[in-house]
Amino acid sequence: MLDPEGDTHLYLQISEVIRSRIVHELSPGDPVASEAQIQQEFGVARTTARRAIRVLRDEGLIHTVQGEGTFVGALDQAPRAPRKLPLYQHIASEVSDRIKAGEFHPRRSIPGETALVQHYDVARETVRRALALLREQGWIYTVPQRGSYVSAEERWPKE
Repeated sequence: MLDPEGDTHLYLQISEVIRSRIVHELSPGDPVASEAQIQQEFGVARTTARRAIRVLRDEGLIHTVQGEGTFVGALDQAPRAPRKLPLYQHIASEVSDRIKAGEFHPRRSIPGETALVQHYDVARETVRRALALLREQGWIYTVPQRGSYVSAEERWPKE
């Protein structure tokens, strides 16, 4: 596996493992492990995972679509079905559905950024965009240093 004491940076060792998976196990358009998955699998920091992905992207082996993930192949040659909604909109929709269903109650907190990142296995920025959309729509409000809370029902968007 990885050799933290060796003469090769960890991010290069990780990129080599992922390169091998791309060559032997994956097809063009298949998703590649996310930064969070790389962190968990290899026990490294996010910056190390990000560097490993960047090496493969710079080599043209993978491409990243913001809000959707990282995929095998160059962007113009990777066959994959387009997503109906951007991922952050999908997350916002699921959270608003859970609010409407009564799973999250007015003036009570919703799961935090970290919990949502782990649950949806997405980048923190994707979750932040989802939360921003929920705030714009009136589903939630955020209290600095405390978290995000469900708005009073009269502030919810009318359907």
